[in-house]
Amino acid sequence: MAPKRFEAARIAAKLPVRDSEEPWTGPEVRQVRDTLQADIDRLRTDLLAAEGGLGELLGDERSSGEDEVDTGTRATSREQSLAFVNNMRGQIQASEMALERLLSGTFGHCEKCGKPIGKGRLQAFPRATLCLEDKQREERLRV
Repeated sequence: MAPKRFEAARIAAKLPVRDSEEPWTGPEVRQVRDTLQADIDRLRTDLLAAEGGLGELLGDERSSGEDEVDTGTRATSREQSLAFVNNMRGQIQASEMALERLLSGTFGHCEKCGKPIGKGRLQAFPRATLCLEDKQREERLRV
C-alpha cells in the first residue's frame, strides 16, 4: 500500500485560527510538518548519542580508593544524564503526536477548551497543545 500523499492545502483549510489571524496556507502547513520532522530526526540522533553516554555512566563502577566526593559527582552525572535522556524522549513523543495531529486534522485545537491555539503560537512552537490562556492558567497553578 502506497503512503498517503501529504495534502497541505487540504489540511490548511481545516486548521483553526484565531479571529485576528489569516487562514493557514499550504506552504505554512508544509513548513510546520518539515519543522516537526526535522526535530524528530535531530532528537532521535541526539538521543542515541545520549543513551550511549548514559550506558557508560551506568556501567561505571566505583574504583578502589575513590573518595565519597568522586562517588557523589558520578551519581549526580548519572542523574543529570538520565533526566536529559528522559526529556529528549518526551520531546520526541510530543513532536510525533503533533505531527499525527497535523496529519489527522486535529492540530491547532486547545486540549482544554477546544478553541484555536493560535497560528503564530503553533508556528513558533508546533508541539503546543494548549492555547496561550490555558497554558498561562496551567503555569500559575504550578507555582
